[in-house]
Amino acid sequence: MDLVVWLKDIGKEDLSLAGGKGASLGEMLRANLPVPDGFVVTAQAYMFFLEKRGIKQKILEILKKTNVDNTAELKRASDEIRKIIINEKVPEEIEILITEFYNKLSEKYNKDEEFVAVRSSATAEDLPTASFAGQQETYLNVKGAKNVVESVKKCWASLFTPRAIFYREKKGFDHMKVAIAVIVQKMINAEKAGVMFTQHPTTGEQDKIVIEAAFGLGEGVVAGKVTPDMYVVDKNTFEIVEKSISTKEIMIVRENSRTVEKEVPENLKNKQVLSEEEIRRLAKYGKDIEDYYKFPQDIEWAIENGNIFILQSRPITVRYKEEKKEEKEEEMEILLKGIGASPGIGSGKVKIILSIEEIDKVKKGDILVTKMTNPDMVPAMKKASAIVTDEGGVTSHAAIVSRELGIPCVVGTKEATKKLKDGLEVTVDGTRGIVYKGIKVKKLEEKAEEVKVAVAPKIITATEIKVNLSIPEGAERVAHLADGVGLLRAEHLILGIGKHPIKFIKEGKEKELIDNIANGVRKVAQAFYPKPVWYRTLDAPTNEFRTLEGGEDEPEERNPMLGWRGIRRGLDQVELLKAEFKAIKKLVDEGYKNIGIMLPLVQHPEEVRRAKEIAREVGLMPHKDVKFGIMVEVPASAIIIEDFIKEGIDFVSFGTNDLTQFTLAIDRDNEMIAKLYNEKHKAVLKLIEYVIKKCREAGVETSICGQAGSDPEMARILVRLGITSISVNPDAIEYVREVVAREERRIMLEKATKD
Repeated sequence: MDLVVWLKDIGKEDLSLAGGKGASLGEMLRANLPVPDGFVVTAQAYMFFLEKRGIKQKILEILKKTNVDNTAELKRASDEIRKIIINEKVPEEIEILITEFYNKLSEKYNKDEEFVAVRSSATAEDLPTASFAGQQETYLNVKGAKNVVESVKKCWASLFTPRAIFYREKKGFDHMKVAIAVIVQKMINAEKAGVMFTQHPTTGEQDKIVIEAAFGLGEGVVAGKVTPDMYVVDKNTFEIVEKSISTKEIMIVRENSRTVEKEVPENLKNKQVLSEEEIRRLAKYGKDIEDYYKFPQDIEWAIENGNIFILQSRPITVRYKEEKKEEKEEEMEILLKGIGASPGIGSGKVKIILSIEEIDKVKKGDILVTKMTNPDMVPAMKKASAIVTDEGGVTSHAAIVSRELGIPCVVGTKEATKKLKDGLEVTVDGTRGIVYKGIKVKKLEEKAEEVKVAVAPKIITATEIKVNLSIPEGAERVAHLADGVGLLRAEHLILGIGKHPIKFIKEGKEKELIDNIANGVRKVAQAFYPKPVWYRTLDAPTNEFRTLEGGEDEPEERNPMLGWRGIRRGLDQVELLKAEFKAIKKLVDEGYKNIGIMLPLVQHPEEVRRAKEIAREVGLMPHKDVKFGIMVEVPASAIIIEDFIKEGIDFVSFGTNDLTQFTLAIDRDNEMIAKLYNEKHKAVLKLIEYVIKKCREAGVETSICGQAGSDPEMARILVRLGITSISVNPDAIEYVREVVAREERRIMLEKATKD
């Protein structure tokens, strides 16, 4: 069990271990970006703590009887759960490891005790379709091993703040399946800090980078406590095209081992925070990070002694298309101007909120007005038709959440809480950053949709663009964008239960296991119906099973990735494979005819034959009830693909991560040889080309669900090879579709020219 790991040893494939923030930081360290060093107390450590202290059931019982729409009930539940966690002692196994890692980190910087930042990282955090940003706590300027251990425990408890409970409930996330990792990282004592969007967060302009900056630590900007400077930079030329220099009243700094708010010195209040050179350097880092992730990013940064550090990067969760111009109905009196932080128009009665205790004042359709946008106000924000604040910028946490919730928001007005009065009727234009007197929008929801997003017609491509999914709850948010699901991973549905699936069967609880699988797959099949959903049967290595309750008997393997996993395990533990097939049979009986079964790590046609026999035993008819396909991850399956076709398959999907490793004999997690890992290696492409050719001849669909599918260059190659579909990460659907459309047009033009 990995309880504590170094940041440099993790990457994007370790989301379930290190959470979104931790995986992203590790990935950026691998890319040689200036990320401060540190370590991660993993999600496994958190789950180990819950199980060892026996508090999981207590938490569930409290949540079960809580109405999250009742603010008082929500707060009581949060207080009770957090108190339970804080009062428990951290298991000795975890405490010893944290102390050892902290001491080594301090030694690296020639300190007996180094200042560190202790930051939470939820395992469902920073999904491209849902941002959990800022919902758990961060503790800055922590010093000493004992204080680090206590701060880790506080981060665990912060998984159950009122806003975090409310958000998960409304987004449909299972509270017990969202674990939390904790990052312990060298503290950057910033003189300047802030955030950066590599796409304009309000207008959606993709060629603009927006930087917000303030003096001191970045918490003031992220939490919306200060109105920062804003600089807009052209992404192609790095020319600074717009500046907005604000009056900075406060700054957050380290003082005597404490993080404190101080008044900004008079000579700095109206001074530009960043130099021209610093703005351009930051913008270049932003473009590099976006190019690396191939998706617009929301980045936190800091500057210490002239050195730039990247503290976090996550996908922008909402992207806006070109705005449709609204016809001017009549002259409207302007009461306030600020920064448009979330597009749309909302009207209603003003409710001024000066503390968290007052949020019950906000009723459905009201305009929430507050000094500073605060994530604790999410329950009230959900009811509001618009948000207006005195402070904050377009990249403050509450502005991000407003955009994700689709609520118009104007920030940085400086005097909204003074100029507006309770009960006053106003209209808020979140696109232009204006608050008008009176209710001028008769059909509020229709108008908000017109102004907020003018959705461009979906690009039609001959090559289908599908999506890879692990978390069923995310299906609904991308179903309208993708042509189906090219990979629905079983691992989250099964391992996320927290108990070894075989233990369910041994205890006579097979039905509970089947229902868990069926419930997860149903969410996806329903969201996408009638578009296809390809369910990949369980493919977890033994080391992942070993951490579960009941996993004590799992074998120790020298190289689990080459061991007892995929279909080879399924055929040995037939009762487990049967449970998966019974779950799919249950859904087929309910009328879901859009599900396909995909067998992982096959290397011989006999495996397909036996799997189909097992399916028939439970009443599931291959090729009739469900399509049957295989993953091509092993060179052997590519070389003898014709034998698999003869055995009878409806589709194949390339798992390029494994196919590349096994073809080139390269462990992509081995930093000594990672530079040699190349999914576009001639040998890998030759195997892919051969499989596509033979499948096309036989009328078998071909797809790709490995990481390479999200690479534009690889997408272009696959289109030319004639692949049927490309399945990509949720954050890459629209971008890859555009790439594919352009490549298909090029092929048509080339053909027309030749003709």
